[in-house]
Amino acid sequence: MIQKNSSRVLPDARRIVVKVGSSLVTNEGRGLDPVAIGEWCRQLSALVRQGREVIMVSSGAIAEGMKRLGWAVRPHEINELQAAAAVGQMGLAQMYESKLREHALGSAQVLLTHADLADRERYLNARSTLLTLLKLGVVPVINENDTVVNDEIKFGDNDTLGALVANLVEADALVILTDQKGLYTADPRKDPQARFVHEGKAGDPALEAMAGGAGSSLGRGGMLTKILAARRAARSGASTVIAWGREPDVLGRLAAGEAIGTLLVAQTQKLQARKQWMADHLQLRGAVVVDAGAAAKLRESGKSLLPIGMTAVQGEFSRGDVIAVRDPQGVEIGRGLANYASTEARLLCRKPSSEFEALLGYAAEPEMVHRDNLVLSR
Repeated sequence: MIQKNSSRVLPDARRIVVKVGSSLVTNEGRGLDPVAIGEWCRQLSALVRQGREVIMVSSGAIAEGMKRLGWAVRPHEINELQAAAAVGQMGLAQMYESKLREHALGSAQVLLTHADLADRERYLNARSTLLTLLKLGVVPVINENDTVVNDEIKFGDNDTLGALVANLVEADALVILTDQKGLYTADPRKDPQARFVHEGKAGDPALEAMAGGAGSSLGRGGMLTKILAARRAARSGASTVIAWGREPDVLGRLAAGEAIGTLLVAQTQKLQARKQWMADHLQLRGAVVVDAGAAAKLRESGKSLLPIGMTAVQGEFSRGDVIAVRDPQGVEIGRGLANYASTEARLLCRKPSSEFEALLGYAAEPEMVHRDNLVLSR
């Protein structure tokens, strides 16, 4: 269970989610730390120059709001937390925008709630927005939308949010920067026999037993939330590194393959995790029938399914549902995530993408099912 750092996943990671905690961002609650944030932005820019895509999940809005409001103790009333978040978000977004701009990088603020990711339509909308930002070379800075959350919809900690974002964009890796070096077998402040865990398997129950409670009065998470976040991120094939955020050039050194912090390795590869989930869907909402030419392209060339190759739509389904793709004889040749609802798909049958806006009133994805969201039947 406790392994030596035999292999590192960051050198091969193309899409990386970086989560940084409140105590680091706000210098233990004394307000936003421009030097620290500037340094992480420098490291993010270096990763972008290497051809990687990066997303920052940053805590700190409530802590910054508390500082601006003159509050020394984190409030318990949800309306006061929301007010602090609203005040703090202004400074947080401005800080990241200015520091990333120093490295000629654009930035975007994205606020999410659990409801955004629980609802399939909103989930796909959030995914499309983030992927578009990455394609444009913009660094998304994500935080929980604390200004509107309540007990039913809040994530509870930004470690969980980081993992959910990793799932959302199908990241290769999640890096959790914290005020701890990583995971120990026990609390090293209390147990001198505690050993550092260099590497383990994400989802290993023994790791959860090692993790203690929340370690900071500013944030809501502790080592346990980071271990659970790694387990969640692994569901979509993302491995997780938990490391000290003030380690010099921590992101660059991790990307170069240096063993820093605790690496929790996902046991399923990213593509396999997604496609296995689709293949395991026993109840499909519907199907599309394609012509012989489209069927051949799907089977032989691994192409995306375009509406121009569709001849019929069967059943009723929504955007984001898993649907079957059938050849002219009705044989299932694959299944995947629908980019359009059945009512829209019927309008798009045999139509080129140039006509989508006139038919639907808006222009969206050119594919009915993108090849990355399509698993072919054997």
